[in-house]
Amino acid sequence: MTTRLTVAQALVRFLSAQYTERDGVRQRLIGATWGIFGHGNVAGLGQALLEHPDAMPYHQGRNEQAMVHAAVGYARQSNRLSTHAVTTSIGPGATNLVTGAALATINHLPVLLLPGDVFATRPADPVLQQLEVPYAGDVSVNDCLRPVSRYFDRITRPEALIPSALNAMRVLTDPVETGAVTLALPQDVQAEAYDWPEEFFAERTWTVRRPGADPTELAEAVRIIRSATRPLVVAGGGVHHSRAEEALAEFAETTGIPVASTQAGKGSLRHDHAQDVGGIGHTGTATADELARTADLVIGVGTRYTDFTTASGTLFTGENVRFLNLNIAPFDGHKLAGHPLVADARSGLTELTEALRLHAYRVAGSYATEYTEDKERWEQRVDACYEVDEPDTRPTQPQVLGALDELVDESDILINAAGSLPGDLHKLWRTRSYDQYHLEYGYSCMGYEIPAAIGVQLAAPDRPVWALVGDGTYLMMPTEIVTAVQEGIAIKVLIIQNHGYASIGGLSESVGGERFGTAYRFPSEDGTYTGSPLPVDLAANAASLGMRVLRAKTVRDLREALAEARAADTPTCVYVETQTADTVSGAPPAQAWWDVPVAETATRPSAVKARELYERHVSTRRRHL
Repeated sequence: MTTRLTVAQALVRFLSAQYTERDGVRQRLIGATWGIFGHGNVAGLGQALLEHPDAMPYHQGRNEQAMVHAAVGYARQSNRLSTHAVTTSIGPGATNLVTGAALATINHLPVLLLPGDVFATRPADPVLQQLEVPYAGDVSVNDCLRPVSRYFDRITRPEALIPSALNAMRVLTDPVETGAVTLALPQDVQAEAYDWPEEFFAERTWTVRRPGADPTELAEAVRIIRSATRPLVVAGGGVHHSRAEEALAEFAETTGIPVASTQAGKGSLRHDHAQDVGGIGHTGTATADELARTADLVIGVGTRYTDFTTASGTLFTGENVRFLNLNIAPFDGHKLAGHPLVADARSGLTELTEALRLHAYRVAGSYATEYTEDKERWEQRVDACYEVDEPDTRPTQPQVLGALDELVDESDILINAAGSLPGDLHKLWRTRSYDQYHLEYGYSCMGYEIPAAIGVQLAAPDRPVWALVGDGTYLMMPTEIVTAVQEGIAIKVLIIQNHGYASIGGLSESVGGERFGTAYRFPSEDGTYTGSPLPVDLAANAASLGMRVLRAKTVRDLREALAEARAADTPTCVYVETQTADTVSGAPPAQAWWDVPVAETATRPSAVKARELYERHVSTRRRHL
């Protein structure tokens, strides 16, 4: 039997019948579709979504990039088992997807992109917004999405949708391959009718695999761990994607091995777990970074070992340090010339724990005492950063976090992506639940926080969701506040005003750039932006978009405003100006180096001095072979 539908109608019906299943739990794969309509999708997917509202919920967005961020936030909160689709018109609507697609793919988070495309039948060349390429007639602006997509196809005939849609679902549900999936849909093809086989619309359940370890790799991994005296676990985002937090806790408790975390892995253990030693790398804690410097074995679990995590190859300095990499992706399992243990994080940790328990392996008591005491000393530094002597003064950025720390419980979710906040949060924040800490640091995309908070809130409607944004990030993408207001999505937005790109300002100063072009200030007579702060009122802007806004001038005001926002059942913004407008944050400085190249020759003394320091650091870089 067949059913006559347009390509767009068929795609909507197909997507509504796709499910994932892991550990016996089944859920819908595509939970909703975001869309901004224009020529290219208004008569195709726009009409199809209107015709089948029960089959596919719809969310109206304001910016195409932001819609992808919202879908990614939803996917991460759903443990990659469910996501959203995003449809756009052709031209700028489609190319606005590129940044969001890159973010999704880099972070291994599934999202389905359905951009409109130019006519497949080519009734006229060029049509509006068509890119003319003299050497290739089949290129459109959507080809920009190829390098940032894990799967890409252009559907130029109705029947081509069938294999392409199935391939798209395969990639979205593959724990190794997942990321952005793009099906470019020419506007004429979207509206074209076809007789579809009924089997295409049958419910399909895609099993998300949990592969165990190869016995030979497992035996070697056990041997390597048993020979180590100062092992350290580096927990990455794969721990969360696998929901391996309990398996990691059991592994750590059984062996006594301390656990440091990347930005994506923070929260793998609660902050008060005996083996949790905090963030690692350039933005990490002194405790974790010192353990890394002296480790003889680094056990990476679900981590990609980015340069922040490895301090650009200068962190793991133990003379005979080795790496054991438990990862579902062989590509990551072989990094740093490590011994690969290719498996699902939860499966692999469970197998390692059972094997090591049989051998009664546990680190020496002196090692456990060392990291426990170091952890206590770091907690005292955190307390000092959060401490407030004068509650009627303007807060520092760490004191803003301290005020939030006093208020939240394990149900709250914090979202951040860029600026100076990621460093402060990685070093200072005390995670209370496995999914409280939502940092997008694979792409560190300014503008991510507010739309991502909407996606997270849709996936966790009964939990307080906070978007923590600096003024630079806020100005990038506040548009989805309108969406939150329209749909009554009660996100909490905390705007921290420090008058510029404070994070890059601090980095600029450290590399001899003297904070050039990083402040939001009027120009001075010498042409530099060092005059008085701009009279920008971000609180008024948020209010103009329909959000309730609470202004906090002091620490006391801030505590009251945060409590009021947390209790609110409508979208609410807390606005606070921090005390240290000319510094990064007032938090402890970086505990490890990060490679940002410095001018090899310069005349300004600041750059010359910075180059001397750079050469000392870069000389310590190691190639782990």
